[in-house]
Amino acid sequence: MTDSARRPPILLQSASDLGPLVRERRKSQSLRIDDAAGLLGVSVDLMSRLENGQGSVRLDKALAVLDGLGLALMVLPKEHPWARETASSGGSSDSGEPSGSASPSAPLRDTPP
Repeated sequence: MTDSARRPPILLQSASDLGPLVRERRKSQSLRIDDAAGLLGVSVDLMSRLENGQGSVRLDKALAVLDGLGLALMVLPKEHPWARETASSGGSSDSGEPSGSASPSAPLRDTPP
């Protein structure tokens, strides 16, 4: 199992919190922004806007970038145990920077109720 597969999920507080996670994942794969954009079928401008939290990015494009980088987006009710646990453990990113070693790519072990 890789280090990123062991990391807990991160709870995003705003759309701009996603960018640093995308950048961290791209860099961990030793990809320049232009190379990643080409491989993922998006523009360098889109990658830059997503990573910097500037402007707007269509959800389908953001999901394509996440998928291409091996990340996943989960939507849970705020009262779900995973969301509460992540929030209480400090796994949220309210500064725009990834907190600790958290990553949204972590597989969750429990099964939903």
